Amino acid sequence: MDNMHIDRIVETIEKVIRGKQFEIYRILKGILCGGHILLEDVPGVGKTTLVKALARTFDLSFSRIQFTPDLLPSDITGISVYNQKSGAFEYKKGPIFANIVLADEINRTSPKTQSALLEVMEEAQVSEGNHTYALERPFFVLATQNPIEYEGTFPLPEAQLDRFTMKIKIGYADKRRESEILQIYKDHTPLNEITPVCHKKDLIAMQAAVRDIYVSKPITDYIVEIVDKTRNTDLITLGASTRGALALMRVAQAEAYINHKRYVSPENIRDNAEYVLAHRITLSPYARANNMSSEGVIAEIVRNTIIPREADYVQA
Repeated sequence: MDNMHIDRIVETIEKVIRGKQFEIYRILKGILCGGHILLEDVPGVGKTTLVKALARTFDLSFSRIQFTPDLLPSDITGISVYNQKSGAFEYKKGPIFANIVLADEINRTSPKTQSALLEVMEEAQVSEGNHTYALERPFFVLATQNPIEYEGTFPLPEAQLDRFTMKIKIGYADKRRESEILQIYKDHTPLNEITPVCHKKDLIAMQAAVRDIYVSKPITDYIVEIVDKTRNTDLITLGASTRGALALMRVAQAEAYINHKRYVSPENIRDNAEYVLAHRITLSPYARANNMSSEGVIAEIVRNTIIPREADYVQA
């Protein structure tokens, strides 16, 4: 599948979500590198609609899990049920067994239930008793969450946050785009008119092509330098993990692929560091007392990290 199809995907989703082209491209970068995406923002800005539009654009199996305070881990992964006829337990797969899983309002359920996603997001499998059940590839979770200051929300555990490749905020539409949305939705629902423009084999081929994007050692050293600085500053008490460094490299490869580049450049790292690393760090009391944000701290670290010379990372 060539990059022209990526533009078609974005154009299709924009029929439903107006004025969010940059956010759509960011989500596509996460999907192309095989990652999971966390969408955080206030209610009503189109997080769930965006994910639904994306699911319809791809010709993949899709399921939605509405996270609520009474949701149980087995409601996500499945459960073994005793069959009286056969005299044996049979495993009934849960809604997590799909190519695209919408975890809607993921932080409205308890940390115990949230933890049911840890294994499946990292290893694409579910362990139940003595058996392990693999999920079909491609597999990715697109989760929405409301800011933790909102009533009825639970903060996601650090281990859960670390499994999300990127955290993206949607934001309000500007006045012109919001007026367009009202005009479009006043007499029909564009979501129902979306047809697939990308099939499973196409997506798998694109993901393989992303992995083939060249990453030089100076670029990996650059990534490690940025990540290491998150572990050695008074502004952060919990720095980014090695998983975070790997995620930053993968997203940078995806951006290079989208931009028709054969290799990763420092710009690809700088463009995505905030979205890949900010949700993986914990600010120190000093940083919070001075109203610093995780995004701002990551941006400052990136600004103060020496960029490799072009001759050292360009593929011949």
